[in-house]
Amino acid sequence: MDNYVSPRFTNRVALHLTKNYLGLTQVPVPLILGIHGKKGEGKTFQCNLVFERMGVNVVHMSGGELESPDAGDPARLLRLRYREASELVKLRGKMAVVLINDIDAGAGRFDRMTQYTVNTQLVNATLMNIADNPTNVQLPGSYDSEPVQRIPIVVTGNDLGTLYAPLLRDGRMGKFYWEPTREERLETLVQVFKDVSLPRKDVGTLLDRFSEQSVDFFGAIKSRAYDQWVEQWIAEVGIGNVSSHLAKGQSGRKSTGTSLPTPTLPPLVLAAAIAHGEELAIEQRKIKELHLVEEYNQSRASGAQSNNAQNFREKNNGNGRSRSYATEPSPTEPPQLSPQITMPVISKSPPVLDVAIHTEMQGIINSGLRLGVEYADVRRFRANHWQCFGSVEPGSGAEKEAIALVSSALSEFQTDFIRLVAIDPSQRRRIREQIIQRP
Repeated sequence: MDNYVSPRFTNRVALHLTKNYLGLTQVPVPLILGIHGKKGEGKTFQCNLVFERMGVNVVHMSGGELESPDAGDPARLLRLRYREASELVKLRGKMAVVLINDIDAGAGRFDRMTQYTVNTQLVNATLMNIADNPTNVQLPGSYDSEPVQRIPIVVTGNDLGTLYAPLLRDGRMGKFYWEPTREERLETLVQVFKDVSLPRKDVGTLLDRFSEQSVDFFGAIKSRAYDQWVEQWIAEVGIGNVSSHLAKGQSGRKSTGTSLPTPTLPPLVLAAAIAHGEELAIEQRKIKELHLVEEYNQSRASGAQSNNAQNFREKNNGNGRSRSYATEPSPTEPPQLSPQITMPVISKSPPVLDVAIHTEMQGIINSGLRLGVEYADVRRFRANHWQCFGSVEPGSGAEKEAIALVSSALSEFQTDFIRLVAIDPSQRRRIREQIIQRP
């Protein structure tokens, strides 16, 4: 299957690699290119296709390799991979690049609850040092006076704003926000559904039907089209014989005269594709709506704070999230936001809050819950990535402290979204989130 790569994406990556190898001394050239955007839009996949088309050797790293039980290991590994890429240029006579996937998952900090380890600090510092001195990258405990080949670095992630701010400086990292247009998504999906004979017109209809979904969602629709064929094959060989057919290596299948089956699929029709998409969308909504962890953990809760948290959930009809990281809105239902609350006029002493905000804040404090205040600009709000402004622990004087915190947030972020978060301190999980300001 031929894969479509956006010319816009190709040009941006090719430009970054070429400028780094041209040896331009007249202009500053960032060593790192940060490609960021929504999940499932093919950032890493397209990077690999561009590298393959250009004949570039790729040294891969993932966000999971940026943490280790041993302090300093990820930073040393980063330097080692960089030097390996430099050696590849000498040995093979081709360009090389270091690709770090999902860097925000390993080196990012999403909120105050995210642990900021020594390794996180060292990884950020190492990347900054390599970007500033790309031909002098040394391994710990040794020194090589010979300069190494300058190797461009490409990193992918969903939210680069979670990284250490000095690393994002323009002289070190060039930024490329990848949000494919409808035409680019259509060209990609035409190739995805090419081998199941879905016409281009029907692909466009399917894309418009699930316009809020990412590209990988449509790949899952295609995968569902193969399910019926797989089920039929399992029935033919018998469920007890599946393991013996599939677990044998190539030599073992040759000796027994068996081979892996070749799928033969009828053309995928639009109605079936839409039905598969609706099933996937329902599964997505179930994950976001059920929050069974709250029900399961309730039996383990004890003490007055847990009882207060349960009463607070019942009072507010259980609206809230159990996870501390960001999730995206449902593909078919708009996010349920609180009604618009006008920004209060805050006096210096004492601060005056809108009645609705004060009532919401009091409900959290009086229920024995921790009050958190988060904010997000329009771009981060659309991606549902919020930043923590501060929190107030339950106890005496908590209401006065909460008034000051909320008033300060409303005053400082007048053009941003602001929300209150109720957190059960005993379980360290969110009970409720309420938006109190929308720009």
